[in-house]
Amino acid sequence: MPPFQTVGLIAKQGEPGQVHGTLLRLSAHLHARALEVLLDAESAHLLDAVVGTAITLDELGARCDLVVVVGGDGTLLHAARAMAPHGVPLLGINLGRLGFLVDVSPDDIETAIDQVLAGEFTSDHRSMLRASVVAETGTERSDAALNDVAIHKWNTARMIEFETYIDGVFVNAQRSDGLIVATPTGSTAYALSGGGPLVDPALDAILLVSICPHDLSNRPLVIPGDRRIEVRVRAQDQGHVQVTCDGQNACQLPPHAWLRIERHPDRACLLHPKGHDHYQILRAKLHWGRHSSGRASSC
Repeated sequence: MPPFQTVGLIAKQGEPGQVHGTLLRLSAHLHARALEVLLDAESAHLLDAVVGTAITLDELGARCDLVVVVGGDGTLLHAARAMAPHGVPLLGINLGRLGFLVDVSPDDIETAIDQVLAGEFTSDHRSMLRASVVAETGTERSDAALNDVAIHKWNTARMIEFETYIDGVFVNAQRSDGLIVATPTGSTAYALSGGGPLVDPALDAILLVSICPHDLSNRPLVIPGDRRIEVRVRAQDQGHVQVTCDGQNACQLPPHAWLRIERHPDRACLLHPKGHDHYQILRAKLHWGRHSSGRASSC
């Protein structure tokens, strides 16, 4: 029996003209392979979907054994957080800009889909983070992140002051615009723009990258992935701080509360057509060696 029988589609919102044609091709190709195709409610209107094929994200995760994401990295981040509790793998069609996570070109949709349906793919399990807003009375809110959790100022033009602890041990106090706590997957995102290192997604690690720190000796920190991080904002800055997960889900940090970040129990599963090369993607997206005259002989 083929590895996948029911395929869900999750599409980028806000650009229906760009997405519509790709969804039509993808849906037609999957139906031609005698597969059941389901869409989340937000994507269904782009295809005027038949009643019954448009369902909630949670139901999509429960019923599908593969989800194809049509959009950019942001769309995949949204889908990954929803599908991770169900263990459903994701395949990304790149209609965005950089596309570190969605690596199938629209020109290669049919070929890539057929390879995956034939079992010719590699799977890639990515660690995630859980960010919890905690008060003396207990946990007030928890959110998941595949890329990063950022604690940052939001309604003031001045820096904020906070302390960072790892497994209950004091690390430092700093004045900055905030802190990015990232997974290896997120090392190519916000953390990279903050001067953080690129980390292979296979590593079990967490990155801490300050946002515009006042202390010039403040440098990014890479720690084991099983550590628990706590960020406590100084009293005078409480009320000026926001917590954002993957640049999409945000909440204000209430007074007298603090932020706890740790490894999420779920992991995101990404599928890639055979021949996927993480370093080739880095070379292409970051323009490494653009001015090189050629390559040395391979090892």
